[in-house]
Amino acid sequence: MDAPTLFAQRLRQARERAELTQLELGVRAGMDPSVASPRINQYERGAHAPKPETAEALADALGIPAAFLYTRDEQLAQLLLRWPELTAAKKKSLLKLALDDGRIIAASSARKGTAKPARARKKLPGKQGR
Repeated sequence: MDAPTLFAQRLRQARERAELTQLELGVRAGMDPSVASPRINQYERGAHAPKPETAEALADALGIPAAFLYTRDEQLAQLLLRWPELTAAKKKSLLKLALDDGRIIAASSARKGTAKPARARKKLPGKQGR
């Protein structure tokens, strides 16, 4: 059997973190109890991939952003797992830090002469002198 897909691995990781059985997760995601456990099992083995709306329902049932189930970046995955637990102020601080860091990197590159030069605007015919 092939190795589980990234989605399958992330789904199992999130389910175990939430301390839910496959049946409990499936039912919370709106599946009929008679098929919930087998369907979650198939998703976790990578035998089947859920439709996007099912993946969203699974993420909601787990209390996580659906992006967690798809990201290859392990650091981003860890942040996404914690995201729902953060206060609005902490989320805002993280966003500000990320945006400020981007400006700091751009400013640092500009000082070092490694920033890309701004592209000159082309003058359009008939628009001179306005």
